[in-house]
Amino acid sequence: MPALVLLGAQWGDEGKGKATDLLGGSVDYVVRYQGGNNAGHTVVVGDQKYALHLLPSGILSPGCTPVIGNGVVVDPAVLLSELSGLNERGVDTSKLLISGNAHLITPYNVTIDKVTERFLGKRRIGTTGRGIGPTYADKINRVGIRVQDLYDESILEQKVEAALEQKNQLLAKVFNRRAIEAGRIVEEMLQYAEQIKPFVADTTLILNNAVDEGKVVLFEGGQGTLLDVDHGTYPFVTSSNPTAGGACTGSGVGPTKISRVIGILKAYTTRVGAGPFPTELHDEDGEALRRIGGERGVTTGRDRRCGW
Repeated sequence: MPALVLLGAQWGDEGKGKATDLLGGSVDYVVRYQGGNNAGHTVVVGDQKYALHLLPSGILSPGCTPVIGNGVVVDPAVLLSELSGLNERGVDTSKLLISGNAHLITPYNVTIDKVTERFLGKRRIGTTGRGIGPTYADKINRVGIRVQDLYDESILEQKVEAALEQKNQLLAKVFNRRAIEAGRIVEEMLQYAEQIKPFVADTTLILNNAVDEGKVVLFEGGQGTLLDVDHGTYPFVTSSNPTAGGACTGSGVGPTKISRVIGILKAYTTRVGAGPFPTELHDEDGEALRRIGGERGVTTGRDRRCGW
């Protein structure tokens, strides 16, 4: 059963994209199973460099089927922008599959993320401000919007209105912000429906069939082990499970079908954003690691903290 999980064993930025690309030619499916466009995978093909935030790295391997699993939160605008950028560079993106059960990042999730982080001040978590956490919170609170909801306008309207009832109270009364109109959100989300439709599939069924047929399926984690919401340096963590168990819940492929887990490390350690870092170097050695290693976040553009 050739199902492999490839994950980061530090705070992210270990080189998972490069490792996935090295394996890409020998696998049939590459699956993103958690996170969203807060991930940043840099892949180099020939003399071309690609920075991917949402799409699986396998999208650059011609014989590979890239999959966005049910555990990923998807910003449709970012998705279409990345696809467009790759298409303009001659990359075939037609094989992409997206789970209909994946949750969508809405404009109000992004707004809530940004205003909450600013409101926290010195106690801020260091999020990317891209709506990832609030979207996962909506998922757990059962007021989330899923990809499949784009194809039933009445359900989409009901769900957006229900989600905004509470959020508008929060925005107006706590953050002193203007309420968000449900109709505007629904209209914007529906604009993405037809463009995304060719990619939407029952990815759980497809992946389980692929494993049963002996195909090689690589599960690609975003972020890293120490950012896991359960096992990382809580509360300075991401909102999902980038560890191996997350590959199962985020794809629908059971743990008995996972044959190998590969953890990626680099010789030193880096971290982006707030949170504990016991071996961080605040001296010229730390600066040298940052400079020589080109340690700048692919997603955030922020300098990475460096240490042993």
